[in-house]
Amino acid sequence: MKAMYYERFGEPPEVRDVPDPSPGHSAVVIEVKATGLCRSDWHGWKGHDDDIHLPHVPGHEFAGTIAAVGRDVRNHRVGDRVTVPFVSGCGRCGECHSGNQQVCEAQFQPGFTHWGSFAEYVAIDYADQNIVRLPDSIDHATAASLGCRFATSFRAVVDQGRVRGGEWMAVHGCGGVGLSAIMIGAALGANVVAIDISHAKLEEARRMGAALTINSREVADVVAAVRDLTDGGAHLSIDALGHRDTCFNSIANLRRRGRHVQVGLMLGEHGNPVIPMGKVIAHELEIYGSHGMQAWRYDAMLDMILSGRLSPQRLIGQSLSLSDAVPALMAMDTAQDTGIRIIDRFV
Repeated sequence: MKAMYYERFGEPPEVRDVPDPSPGHSAVVIEVKATGLCRSDWHGWKGHDDDIHLPHVPGHEFAGTIAAVGRDVRNHRVGDRVTVPFVSGCGRCGECHSGNQQVCEAQFQPGFTHWGSFAEYVAIDYADQNIVRLPDSIDHATAASLGCRFATSFRAVVDQGRVRGGEWMAVHGCGGVGLSAIMIGAALGANVVAIDISHAKLEEARRMGAALTINSREVADVVAAVRDLTDGGAHLSIDALGHRDTCFNSIANLRRRGRHVQVGLMLGEHGNPVIPMGKVIAHELEIYGSHGMQAWRYDAMLDMILSGRLSPQRLIGQSLSLSDAVPALMAMDTAQDTGIRIIDRFV
């Protein structure tokens, strides 16, 4: 099969022929029809993820059809249209038994812990616990766009953030995660304030449902600006970027008993941000992480898509070939695209 492949971190990947995967007893092999290009793939290529062992094939947001099934798989058949959460569970540990596969003690992530979806085929273990069957009306590109950014945002806003209609919700960072969170929050009736440094991304945030926007380069104090616009602070605030400043601002701009959800990855120098812990205590603030979403929770998200309340396809931008994706991956730290880029041609 054709795949994007690299043998050293930070060096240009290449598209080459590699062996096709075969399914283990509890696994399926999926023919990839579409796969998203995500900043997490860039972090992996740069060597920021300890789970990656070289040589490697990246890619973790994808959808396709089942091409082969292991002998112990009971719930899926060849030809099924499917997608997979980017965090998958073992199905045996305590977290999996409690329904929290997104924090499985032995979790695996295609494109990180094993070869991923920048390829014609990808194998997924423990398929009965981790595969999500797709409705016929949701195309592969849209389904691929759900796998990391949109599903993670759905859990962050709905399950961790517990957003309610009429609440003020601040979103710091208007990339793929932030725009997804804005769309989801607005669909559930929240009044969303979007914060970014880019006018183009803030315009896109308004198209996705943001009621108000703040360009953080044009205000002296982001926290004060949010608190002024919301008459006292956000009920729910999301750091969708993963930066020391956005994390601090997201917590500090909350009103009393507000809720902060950290979605953006805190890597390198941003891994230990300053937290206004005095305010957390005095105002009884809640701080949560959000790490993917369980396969069994996809139904709630898919129902909102099928009803028309959510339109993730509006977030899709450029369509790429596998060869096009090589320079696109390498430039992700400087890219200014507002749309999710999808690989749908494996040449």
